[in-house]
Amino acid sequence: MKGDRTKNISKTYKLAIFASGAGSNAANILQYFKGRPDVKVVLIVCNKPEAGVLKIAAENRVATLLIEKERFTRGDAYLPELKKAGIDVVVLAGFLWKVPPALVAGFPNMILNIHPALLPKYGGKGMYGAKVHEAVIAAGEAESGITIHFVNEHYDEGSILFQARCKVDSEDTAETLAAKIHLLAYAHFPKQIDQLLSSINH
Repeated sequence: MKGDRTKNISKTYKLAIFASGAGSNAANILQYFKGRPDVKVVLIVCNKPEAGVLKIAAENRVATLLIEKERFTRGDAYLPELKKAGIDVVVLAGFLWKVPPALVAGFPNMILNIHPALLPKYGGKGMYGAKVHEAVIAAGEAESGITIHFVNEHYDEGSILFQARCKVDSEDTAETLAAKIHLLAYAHFPKQIDQLLSSINH
């Protein structure tokens, strides 16, 4: 038993972060796991050559993979590259393409996404970024938040792992609500990734 435990502790979990934009969530995750022997972000996957997240990857000396839509959605979903890098868990941090079935099948219950609303409300195709916050405000919701969930073949329909809430004030705009949501994401997303890895370990 002791030997098994030692074996588990020596395992280093390798993460791939998929992102499409500036990469603030990716940077936060990188910072959270910095210096950890048991968890390492080894790959940043991006679908936009001009995205800010690529600069963050360079600054942190993390390898990058630029992906093309046809191969990702209708081809092998870059599974050979992900498997070659030894990826254990895929984290979507502001990644705007739908995850194809090939990737879901390649990483069953090992793809995590963060959505800037309380699912199942305000999810689905086209619901991302400011569009979500505008819809929440327009509906007169008293609260919003983040949902961290596993990814399946459908937009925002995978099983929910965690939610955190914040108040929507009458004077909130999409921008001010986004700022509240970002704070929740920074506080909780890395911790939930960490907890998922801990649960695998036991």
